[in-house]
Amino acid sequence: MPKYSVIVPVYNRIDEVRDLLESLSHQTFTDFEVILVEDGSTLPCREVADSYRGRVDVKYYYKSNEGRSIARNYGIDRAQGDYFVFFDSDCVIPPEYFSILDRELTDSPADCFGGPDAAHESFTPTQKAISFAMTSFLTTGGIRGGKMQMEKFVPRSFNMGYSRKVYDAVGGFREMFSEDIDMSTRIRNAGFSTRLIRKAYVYHKRRVNLMKFWRQVHVFGMSRITLKLLYPGSLKLVHALPAIAVITGLILSLAGIFLSPWWFLPLGIYVAAIFVTALTDTRSAGIALRAVPASVIQITGYGTGFIKAYFTSIILGRGRNIDKEIAMRKGK
Repeated sequence: MPKYSVIVPVYNRIDEVRDLLESLSHQTFTDFEVILVEDGSTLPCREVADSYRGRVDVKYYYKSNEGRSIARNYGIDRAQGDYFVFFDSDCVIPPEYFSILDRELTDSPADCFGGPDAAHESFTPTQKAISFAMTSFLTTGGIRGGKMQMEKFVPRSFNMGYSRKVYDAVGGFREMFSEDIDMSTRIRNAGFSTRLIRKAYVYHKRRVNLMKFWRQVHVFGMSRITLKLLYPGSLKLVHALPAIAVITGLILSLAGIFLSPWWFLPLGIYVAAIFVTALTDTRSAGIALRAVPASVIQITGYGTGFIKAYFTSIILGRGRNIDKEIAMRKGK
């Protein structure tokens, strides 16, 4: 039996799955299986999976489209490992990942664990800019495992794992947005330990253009309110900062139009800080220039989603039966 079961939900990601399996074929620690769950794709990756048999212990399953959480749970039910490790299909895994993970868990066991993400050198400049926008302390407060953090680390499903013991006690993922944060919260509330393994990072491709990126982070902002309804004490200042930034930016813009252009100075300083930090991190002026609009999109997309959901779900009270709605989706 393998020690680790890697579970990956897939939906129309042939090229990404090929890159993922290629990276997993070069792992220096190989006591793991890979379970690909094709969630009703119209462009299935079965042939790609078959081409890696013999190089990777890969098992392929095709099911009707029901959502990534149900796909993950489908994979868990067929997994044989002591630990379940979750990657997104658009991740590339460094060759030392499982060696580092196994060593860290042997030296300091944890029930639940996760690591950060980074941009691979092969990524496009836009993908690298988006990676900066999602991982920089200036934009997200380092909540995804950054070196500087404003909030306690919460494992995310692009790089996350937990033991079979956790699954037996807590169950699987719920089909909802930010299902990984919900899962991590349930694990912590059940009394299990959670650990950030900073050296166990993955390369995460994320979105390939800024429009898709905006839609993604807008949903992230909305889902933060869903999490507040599920866990009233979970909302922290760091989660509201993008919404505060959006409102502040609007006020400063109006003030600059009607009062004085000096009101734009704080915005200019912030944009300059993003550019300089991105330039320092990436050593590329082109990526740093792209990081500015990517960071603005990250903040405004998340912030407007947060504001929209707060107004509809909290002020108007349309989201107060979220537990019942989720239970209904699960057929309970």
